[in-house]
Amino acid sequence: MKDITNHLPTAELQALDAAHHMHPFTAGAALAAKGARVITAASGVTLTDSEGNQILDAMAGLWCVNIGYGRDDLAEAAARQMRQLPYYNTFFQTTHVPAIALAAKLAELAPGDLNHVFFASGGSDANDTNVRLVRHYWAAKGKPEKKVIISRKNAYHGSTMAGASLGGMSGMHAQGGLPIPDIVHIDQPHWYAEGGDMTPEEFGLARARQLEQKIAELGEDRVAAFIAEPIQGAGGVIIPPETYWPEIQRICDAHEILLIADEVICGFGRTGNWFGSQTFDIRPDIMTIAKGLSSGYAPIGGSVVCDEVATVVAEAGEFNHGYTYSGHPVSAAVALENLRILEEEKIVEHARDVAAPYLKAKWEALADHPLVGEAKICGMMGSIALTPDKASRAAFKNGPGQIGLICRDHCFGNNLVMRHVGDRMIIAPPLVLQPSDIDTLIERAIRSLDQTHDKARAEGLLVPA
Repeated sequence: MKDITNHLPTAELQALDAAHHMHPFTAGAALAAKGARVITAASGVTLTDSEGNQILDAMAGLWCVNIGYGRDDLAEAAARQMRQLPYYNTFFQTTHVPAIALAAKLAELAPGDLNHVFFASGGSDANDTNVRLVRHYWAAKGKPEKKVIISRKNAYHGSTMAGASLGGMSGMHAQGGLPIPDIVHIDQPHWYAEGGDMTPEEFGLARARQLEQKIAELGEDRVAAFIAEPIQGAGGVIIPPETYWPEIQRICDAHEILLIADEVICGFGRTGNWFGSQTFDIRPDIMTIAKGLSSGYAPIGGSVVCDEVATVVAEAGEFNHGYTYSGHPVSAAVALENLRILEEEKIVEHARDVAAPYLKAKWEALADHPLVGEAKICGMMGSIALTPDKASRAAFKNGPGQIGLICRDHCFGNNLVMRHVGDRMIIAPPLVLQPSDIDTLIERAIRSLDQTHDKARAEGLLVPA
């Protein structure tokens, strides 16, 4: 086949893409009419497109390129492993060195007694594993009726049938017959949009106590687990009030409910610690991991499981579950090299002590912009809420998402990848971001906000709901 990698004109690449490539979370006809942006190279925190534009990637790909782009070390690790053992499975009482080494390293890094890893290809199927795992665990303990998993509205736990069911996004549930049975949802801890006249502290407690109310409604003997992201990522970087997680932990402890922390986005340095569970003092029984595990250089995910759950499952006989690529040797080798770089180059410490404090000061100052109602940040993930009326935290009369989409398009035009979730603008840049990169990010963000404000005002869109 003719090599079409980067040399065809952009329009021809876009036409081929539109003709044959089905994109995730995309209105295909609209994209075909517009033409996809073709990314051809990347280095550090910068992407290059087919027109030669240099784009600051403030989303680290899809929340995942923690160590930045262009690290030859990871390419070399993959090549070495491909030459030695490109593939073997971990079924049939078989293992291999990369899976062994990576599982041991993750047990060392993970908090508490999370000492066991069931590998997957990414976060979505790792959360599928979690559904099977917790239900099998309770059945092995003689409580097969404990199968309901409680999650949160507007949460994101993947896009498979089980992952999308665990997630609480109405747009996903509207397609494909979701959620599957025995998965229920409580409200999210989103004070800015839903807190009304409560203080954040009052609101955090009230939302956490919905979990206890739901357990009482369903019956403790039926509830297997509660799953949540330490910070809701795709839901809009929703940082919960300080009162929220301590109360969630108390409720899980009091009611014999397994606690699953979905660390797919928050893990591997994103919040300034290795895991978001450490940032919020969560003691999970299971952690879902992916994304930053390999910095996106190879597909890999997993469930990190506590001693109690792993022991019960191991002693119950065969666990009839697994994936062709569980612990894929090349992905595991790349993940190990990624973890080595994070540790030896002290990238988590750089994020916590250098990049995050500087970014926090600059990011929170965006709250002074006339279009911004709040600017929230934790570590290297932040959000700003766009509003026509700061005082009342009002939404826009024309409905959610239009202003956010306008702002996102201006960001793209200014060579900044900043995502919109409704009318929240969010970032999760590579952890290697330097102060000069942050200056560039903020300058482009302000320019985009100014352009968005001007367009919204000109078109009469600055009207509160």
